[in-house]
Amino acid sequence: MDVILFLIFAIIAVVSAINVVVQTHPISSAVSLIGVMGSLAVLYLLLGAEFIAAAQVIVYAGAVMVLFIFVILLLNAGAETKRGRSFMVQLLGVPLLIALLGLLVFFVDRLFPRSVTVHFGGFSGGSAQAVGRALFTTYLLPFEVTSILILIAILGAIVLARKELD
Repeated sequence: MDVILFLIFAIIAVVSAINVVVQTHPISSAVSLIGVMGSLAVLYLLLGAEFIAAAQVIVYAGAVMVLFIFVILLLNAGAETKRGRSFMVQLLGVPLLIALLGLLVFFVDRLFPRSVTVHFGGFSGGSAQAVGRALFTTYLLPFEVTSILILIAILGAIVLARKELD
């Protein structure tokens, strides 16, 4: 049953990711990105990382995507206009893509030997305790640097907004 759920949500994630790139309207792309984030949360649940799945839904599918949609609406971005493609692109695009994917599969198969398979639910590092311990011991410096960068970005947004009001 786990393998079937994995395949279903992996296919949903890949189709939604392709749809993010293919869509011409930015809101449709953002909604497709929400589909990717939601299916990734289900994949985390299948692996036994409940806290990471909850954080995925709350932070990325919730807060970050709401921010993306607000920015898109504030920019008043419309649909992209399609331009004509050259004949060479139409002729060589698909065969070169297939060749690239074949080379990628070949090199990944050669460089990364087969290892132990994943056991669904066997991952124990996704609990709140494990994530908190890693975040405040091993990754304390990157966590603090990221918080300072976010603080600088907030201050920059305030300064830019204040200049616009004057």
